[in-house]
Order: sequence, then C-alpha cells, then structure tokens
Amino acid sequence: MTAVTVQDHWLETPQGRLYAQTWIPAAAQAVPIILMHDSLGCVALWRDFPEQLAQASGHPVIAYDRLGFGRSDAHPGDLRPGFVEAEASEGFAALLAQRAIGPFIVFGHSVGGGMAMACAATHAERCRGVITESAQAFVEARTLAGIRAAEQQFAAPGQLQRLQRYHGDKAEWVLRAWIDTWLSADFANWNLDQVLAQLRCPLLSLHGDQDEFGSLAHPQRLAELAAGAVQVQVLEGGGHVPHRQQPCWVLEAAVGFFQRSI
Repeated sequence: MTAVTVQDHWLETPQGRLYAQTWIPAAAQAVPIILMHDSLGCVALWRDFPEQLAQASGHPVIAYDRLGFGRSDAHPGDLRPGFVEAEASEGFAALLAQRAIGPFIVFGHSVGGGMAMACAATHAERCRGVITESAQAFVEARTLAGIRAAEQQFAAPGQLQRLQRYHGDKAEWVLRAWIDTWLSADFANWNLDQVLAQLRCPLLSLHGDQDEFGSLAHPQRLAELAAGAVQVQVLEGGGHVPHRQQPCWVLEAAVGFFQRSI
C-alpha cells in the first residue's frame, strides 16, 4: 500500500476562512484531483475515499469545506439560486490561487458534481478532466421527493446531532440551506445547460440506477449537452453515494478515465 501524507490548510476569502486538506501519495503526479462535496458534506465526510483515490491514482487529492460547512467559517446568509455556478469563482478560485494550483482534475459528488462542471468550464484553460458522481443537471421531481423524505427523517430525535458532529453549530444552516434552496420556487428552473455548453474537457459521469436523488436522465443530459467528450458509467443497484457503497467500482472507473482521457 502506497504511503500517503496528509496536510491541513486554511484559505482566506472575503466571506471567511475555508478549511482544506491534501492527501499526497509517494511519487505523486503533478496534477491534483480536487474534490467537491455534496449538500450536507464536508472534508471529514469523504472519510477514507480521498486517501484511497490518492493511492489508486498516484495523484495528490485536495478537498475543502465550502463556506458554511465542516470546519470552514459560517455562511453569512442564504444560498442564492446561482450558488452552484458561483462556487467556481468563489471558494474554488481561492483554493487555486492560494495553493498555487496550475492544471487540475475536479471530482464532484451530487451538487458538488454540478460545481465541478462549473469549475471546469470557468477555469477551462487549466482543467484536464472532470468526474461527476450522482450529479444533478436540473431540478427533477425525484430529487425534490428525496429531499422531502430526508427532511422528515432529519425531524426525528437525534438526527440533527449527526450533522452537528461534522458541522458543529452550523448544522441547522447546512440542513436548511439544502432543503429550502432546492424546494424554493426561485430554484425550480435551475439547470446546468449553459455550463455544459462551455464544458470542453473530458467528462466521466458516474451514476447509480437506484439513486434516490436523481434518475439516469441526469447523466443522459450531460452526455447530450456537454461540448467535450463524455463517458457515462452506470452502477447497477447503486444509490446516491457510490464512493461509499461501492468504492472499488468508483476507483476503478476514475483510474481508467485518467488513463484513457487525461
């Protein structure tokens, strides 16, 4: 097993400090893989996947907590409808600048997949490839139904405490930011169509066919509208978190993509 060195970092932004972590394998290749977390996620909730990805690929892996999440500072307000696309010029841009990152690969889970594509399109001259996992490309009835079901689950005693273990006193904001933003009328017509038209680097879309937060219409839309080459891999019986449910499948798909396309 390849040894991996782990480093902590803090990023300064006008809105507050962001926490980041880097996993560096021995004899690491130059191009880092940057992870974008989901709506309730943070660096810690990637668990051992970043280390596994660094070991399997030979690339450094970087993850950061977006503003309002994990160990980063609290968010000053509500998420606006364009928050997915805006991350490319906010926290992600701060990471690139302050860690002196040149070429990169970006890997995003769920809403982080949408952010990954926005980052790839915005920083097209530097992005070598993008992987999305369970990404949403538009607002779908299945997504909203899954969020409403999750809202009921989090209303049960003790459930919010699960988030507090990772987000501290920001947990209530994290939960409401996810639920209220996606269920709002202002967000109903959101989609990534314009981002996809600008996405020219290679794209790998990973999606479980039993994903409770998005049907296979999402990777199909990515394949139809992205300007660059797109590969879609579907995990039979897979849910919304393949990197936790079937990590070997995700790692094999990612490494194969790197070898074929980057």
